[in-house]
Amino acid sequence: MPMIIVIEDDSGTRMLVASVLKKDGYDVLTAENGAQGLKLVEEHRPELVISDVQMPEMNGFQMLSAVRQNAALANTPVILLTSLQERAHMRIGMTTGADDYITKPFRPAELREAVAAQLNKRVLQATLRDMAVGAAVQAALEDQKHNLAKLYEQRLAKELSERWPTGDGSEGDIKFEHATVLFVDIPNYASVAEKLSSAELTELVKKFYGSAGDTVHLFGARHMQFIGEGLLAVFVDSEDTKSVNHGLRAARAALGLVESAHAIRQYLHVQYPGRELPRFEVNVALHSGPVTFTVLQDPLHGTSAQTLPVGDVVSATMLLQKQARALGWAISASVTTLRSITGAVRIDRRALVTLPGRSTPMDAAELVALAL
Repeated sequence: MPMIIVIEDDSGTRMLVASVLKKDGYDVLTAENGAQGLKLVEEHRPELVISDVQMPEMNGFQMLSAVRQNAALANTPVILLTSLQERAHMRIGMTTGADDYITKPFRPAELREAVAAQLNKRVLQATLRDMAVGAAVQAALEDQKHNLAKLYEQRLAKELSERWPTGDGSEGDIKFEHATVLFVDIPNYASVAEKLSSAELTELVKKFYGSAGDTVHLFGARHMQFIGEGLLAVFVDSEDTKSVNHGLRAARAALGLVESAHAIRQYLHVQYPGRELPRFEVNVALHSGPVTFTVLQDPLHGTSAQTLPVGDVVSATMLLQKQARALGWAISASVTTLRSITGAVRIDRRALVTLPGRSTPMDAAELVALAL
């Protein structure tokens, strides 16, 4: 089993972390301060280091810096432990080379998720290489861009009828314990709409959401629907996508949506020179967890059944998209999602995002690119 070194000056926390990890079968070594911990890391070269920030003799940042400057240890993943009151440590830790952090007090399940994410990093990086998603998908999009626009509606309608519950809804609700929800919206839609005619706006909406629908569909969304000016999509693991997890496919779709927005900006610049239109951009949010597809009936009017994704994850994703917009992030992803794709994507800023109506903030980060 992988070896993990735990560096923590508080004996109670150190014992808790070590106990949880040993119960899961990991080999665990512990140290009471950064200097002792660094010595253990240099001697044993573990697969993972978990370290507190505030410690005597050598703090967590100094230990982390020493690990990163050692060529033989530089790639060792490091998770920092900090408290909610020390939010500044989160940003410092991520900018100085930490791979993740956990805020104290934490649940054993959260510790397990963070550890598994770092230890699975190499597997996900190999998956990403196998996907050859960059060049191959871009080439496919270029080859298909004319055909996709024409065939999208028929293809989507056909696949919906084959894969999703219709008719009288006798199949009942479908529950997925693990899914990734994507929500994309156009923050400046009203401002752009104000400066375009009805026909011009219709053409713009068709261009963007036609491209957005193609992107979401291409990466295997299980469900998609429009909500106002936004688009909601849900990704789950299935037989035809089991080699690439739903979180990674959703992340790639999010990056594709940002690329589509860039193409729309170019189109508006060329199509309407001198109009001084507001900047066309999108904000995308990703969050993972359990999602239920419920079938809604309307027997009174005889209309066909509709499938609707419900659950806390769905509403939290939409709230995250709206709040992260103020941070200037094109793509915001919850740490729950990011831990499922650690090593496959690159992130930048990270923050605890306050969601309206919720007692605790959401730990999220700005997703900027694929790792390779």
